[in-house]
Amino acid sequence: MAMTLTALLAATTVASADTRVLAGAATADITPPTGFPMWGYGDRHDLPSVGVLDPLYAKALVLQAGDDKVALVGLDLGRSPGRGSMATIRSAVAAEAGVGTVMMVGSHTHHGPVIETESWPTPDAPYVRELEKRLIGVIVSAAAAVVPAHVGVAAREVALNRNRHWKGDEPPVDRELSFLHTVTPDGRAIATLVNYAAHPTLEEGERMEFSADYPGHLMRAVEAVTGGVCVFMQGAAGDLSAAPAGERSPASMGGQLAEATLAALTDMTPVTVEDARIDSREDDFDFESRVDWSNRLIIKAYSDAFYPGIVKASVAEFEGSIRPHLTTVLLSGTGVDVAFAGVSGELFCDLGLRLKERSPVQAIVFGYCNGHQLYFPTIEAAAMGGYGGDPAVAPIEVGGPEVMVDRALIRIFEMGGEL
Repeated sequence: MAMTLTALLAATTVASADTRVLAGAATADITPPTGFPMWGYGDRHDLPSVGVLDPLYAKALVLQAGDDKVALVGLDLGRSPGRGSMATIRSAVAAEAGVGTVMMVGSHTHHGPVIETESWPTPDAPYVRELEKRLIGVIVSAAAAVVPAHVGVAAREVALNRNRHWKGDEPPVDRELSFLHTVTPDGRAIATLVNYAAHPTLEEGERMEFSADYPGHLMRAVEAVTGGVCVFMQGAAGDLSAAPAGERSPASMGGQLAEATLAALTDMTPVTVEDARIDSREDDFDFESRVDWSNRLIIKAYSDAFYPGIVKASVAEFEGSIRPHLTTVLLSGTGVDVAFAGVSGELFCDLGLRLKERSPVQAIVFGYCNGHQLYFPTIEAAAMGGYGGDPAVAPIEVGGPEVMVDRALIRIFEMGGEL
């Protein structure tokens, strides 16, 4: 396999003894103006939004141990910001709030705005620049709000999704609903991070209104009960669809996930984390592309099928090679050991399952994190072909996603002192 790996080791300071976890949370409205082209379905092309079904938010949870801080940010967007925007955000929050690591995850709602282009509403004042400011602001606000926190981590099986791609028997399905719950020492909720893997595509595709889909219903229901911020972080959902029991709607799916979340919180007792540490690693990869992005006929075919503005951005991103990003974080201390691994694309669920099974500590896996390089299928899924597995939407070199997941596992062992 032809691959060049550039490892960027960052934020590895070991916190001093008797360090406790601090936590802070904040919310920002990131709903764009009506009229913005909508992301999610190719046959929409550049049709504009005509309204707002429900507002889109960015929600940030900042965890701190000693001088080390990580921002876990959930977005009501189809994807996380691009390479340039992420560099701007990282630089700003490091300078303004001392946040050394950012994990920014799009929920993958198909009723959010296109953020690949920088010409709307005008080239001089694009929404993308305003989005960057709001995302920087929500992280800085969360970092400013940190207080001593008790932490609880848990997971339970919830059968509300299905594998939409697998062509054989016994399809892999990741049904783990994971939580990280933070409260003040007197029991007031700070934030609840919820992680599940399922495409938020329950709103009708023909509906040209912005919506957070089922994650919005989930977060509102949890916040109404706990009083804290609920941060939804999408999982390895590349091949998983939402499959609520009964009515197939965003409200039904979100309500069922909220019910399971609140039941888990009732059974959870958050603890003080002594001798806490936050360690992180950042890895950039360089894989061969299965698509020739210099071929004009191929680009025309993409432009005819999708929004040409997105295709133009994709050519700039992918021409030459596919360069995904991996962020791995370990939060450890007395009473808690949890790893977060985030990749910049639509990771197939079997890859997330393999990482969880092999990790020495509980691992929570994020897709759509810190960028977006389309689908990341397994070798088996690439061989099966079909939407999500074929080169047209999964241009990454076959076997590349496995390399990224293996690297995340290595990083977890390294940060735990076992490698």
